[in-house]
This record gives sequence, C-alpha cells and structure tokens, in this order.
Amino acid sequence: MRNSAASLTVCRPATRGDMSACADILNRWIDATAWMPRIHDHADVERYYRETVFPERTVIVAERDDRIAGFMALSSDHYVTALYIDAPDRGMGVGRDLLDTAKTLSQQELSLWTFVENDKAQRFYERQGFSAVRRTDGDNEESLPDILYHWRGAEGRQ
Repeated sequence: MRNSAASLTVCRPATRGDMSACADILNRWIDATAWMPRIHDHADVERYYRETVFPERTVIVAERDDRIAGFMALSSDHYVTALYIDAPDRGMGVGRDLLDTAKTLSQQELSLWTFVENDKAQRFYERQGFSAVRRTDGDNEESLPDILYHWRGAEGRQ
C-alpha cells in the first residue's frame, strides 16, 4: 500500500477493528455538513460498516500519526463507494493517497458518486483525473442531486 513521506500517510487494508473509527469519521462528516440529512443514527452507521461494508468491499484506511485519518471503500465493480477524510486531515494529501491506492487496485477504471452540493469533492475528483459523466435529481437514499464521476486508467484506454 502507499506510504507517502511528504504527507506522512500510510494506506493499508482495514481490519474489522477499524470499522468503528471509519464509521466515526463518516458520522462526524454528516453531523458537520448542514446540507446532508441524517438518515441513520450513529449506531446504525457503525453496524452497517461492520456488517455490510467490511465483509463486502475492499476497505482501505489512511493512517497519520498512528490514527485513522480517512478511509475508502471499493466495490468489486470498481466503484469507490465511500471516501471520507477526518476534518483535521483534509488538505494533507490523505484523499489523494487513498485514490492513488484505488487506482493501483483497479487500474482500468473507477467510478464514484458525489453530491452536487459537495463542490470541494467535485474539484478534488477532477484534479485526480475523474470526469463527470451523469447527473441525477436525487435518486438516492438522501434524495439529494448527485454526480457520477469516472476515471479511466491507461489500461482502460486501450
């Protein structure tokens, strides 16, 4: 996995014991994001990560200073289904390191959704080589408009 001396980030496969920290990062993001509705309580988010995300997806955590600074979940069909960075670690290269790991694991292509309201994420994904390919009016659990992004690696362009 990726180890970037410049950002002091170590990306590694998550363990079952990491799921609580991952759920905590997501819950803090939801709580701090005014436009994001709270659909599931904190305990339900943690249960979902422990019982569904961890067993069904490749989960990678990013560590900085011996703590989990962010995480990513990657499905077998090349979708990044979660990418969340804890607030103190944003802008430090953690998200880039996680996406670089995803690109290594899925060298042909990656897709992901982000909400229209999340303009910072959109700019970030575009800097990482993703292109918007589809928009919806909110046919998701949160009923929020979103954008499908796609990245095609060198192997996927052949």
